[in-house]
Amino acid sequence: MESKAQQSEPTDIVSLKGLQTENLPMLPPAKEPETQWQQIGAKVANFLAQLPEYLGEFFEKNKQAIINVSLIVAILIGIRLLFAVFDAINDIPLLYSFFELVGIGYATWFVFRYLIKDSTRQELGDKIQAFQKDFTG
Repeated sequence: MESKAQQSEPTDIVSLKGLQTENLPMLPPAKEPETQWQQIGAKVANFLAQLPEYLGEFFEKNKQAIINVSLIVAILIGIRLLFAVFDAINDIPLLYSFFELVGIGYATWFVFRYLIKDSTRQELGDKIQAFQKDFTG
């Protein structure tokens, strides 16, 4: 048994002393295990680095839908502002009555000018047709 144990021992021991180690390949330093927070941080950093590419692809795929939604939101904001202005005007006591009188006066003038006689109704119809042709081309 001793002979088997003696045979399994290495007989050729290599010493690194005196060898030139500059030409030997170097191993990278051992990495410390990453904690869970470091893993999450790496994933977030990777996502943020690729975010402009993701947004560019998303915009290219959904360009028309994004434009339509943006226009609808802009129209809704405009209508909301318009109602706010009208509400502010209604809060001023004399302006509300003045605008109401102007509206009644204009409606009365329009009826007497265009709607009483047949010839003036025809003139109004011609003006409307000309406007439609100019507008639609």
